[in-house]
Amino acid sequence: MAGSNKKVIYAALGGNFLIACTKFFAAVITGSSAMFSEGVHSLVDTGNQILLLYGLKKSARPADERFPFGYGKEIYFWSFVVAILIFAVGSGISIYEGITHIINPSPIGDPMVNYIVLGLGILFEGAAWCFGFVEFSRSKGKWGYFEAVRRGKDPTMFVVLFEDSAAIIGLLVAMAGIFLADHTGMYWMDGAASVIIGLILGGTAIWLAYETKGLLIGEAANKPVVAGIRKIATETPQINEVNELLTMHMGPDFVLVNLSVKFTPQNSVAELEQVIADLDERIKQAYPQVKRMFVEAESLKAHAANNN
Repeated sequence: MAGSNKKVIYAALGGNFLIACTKFFAAVITGSSAMFSEGVHSLVDTGNQILLLYGLKKSARPADERFPFGYGKEIYFWSFVVAILIFAVGSGISIYEGITHIINPSPIGDPMVNYIVLGLGILFEGAAWCFGFVEFSRSKGKWGYFEAVRRGKDPTMFVVLFEDSAAIIGLLVAMAGIFLADHTGMYWMDGAASVIIGLILGGTAIWLAYETKGLLIGEAANKPVVAGIRKIATETPQINEVNELLTMHMGPDFVLVNLSVKFTPQNSVAELEQVIADLDERIKQAYPQVKRMFVEAESLKAHAANNN
């Protein structure tokens, strides 16, 4: 999974960097506000992909004494930082630039330069989007696309896909704004396109922040996983009751499980240890993402007392 994600991010990184350079070149030549905003957009996306690669590298570090459950949540943190950067830098600068050109509109230089750059941008972004979409379709399994985003525990894939989607929409808006400004003489429409691009980036950032917030705080495993773990535990002959089942994603492929159960009376501590070991093995075989599991032997009465 991580290897596929890196391929998607590297593809988007290379494309966005080249596109950003050409957009800024066209913005300097033509003075287009929308083109400048698109340059900022691609530059922010380039920085975002660098942060995602950094997050993937940091999250792969093994557990140590300070972080006994590993560094898997690093990727959640850096994905959240990406959302903040899109909102603060990409959206903020684009809206500011657009309002400035609406108040003080100016003629656009040779629009053909803009059309060529935007056309190439749509081509490159479209290719990166298709590559990301194919990988996302493979990783989502049987879920629908919206459900895969909502339930997905690896934000790197849908962050890049969302960025590329916003980029393609932004390019179309920029092209429309430049075309209308050039053909109607209402040059403020170029600035209006920049504001719309900023709003698109803002909406994308808010959505990404919402999707990564739960993972950063400590989101539970998906309901089918939780139900499956509970089923394995309740079907164990030596377990009378499952008092409590708590799960948390410590990373995209790392689920922590805390299980409080009431065991049937055992003849010895050794037998109880063997039951717990067998339960641990069966759960981890069924759900490989469960890396650490703690089982607490507790009576139902004691469990109720602890919760009061």
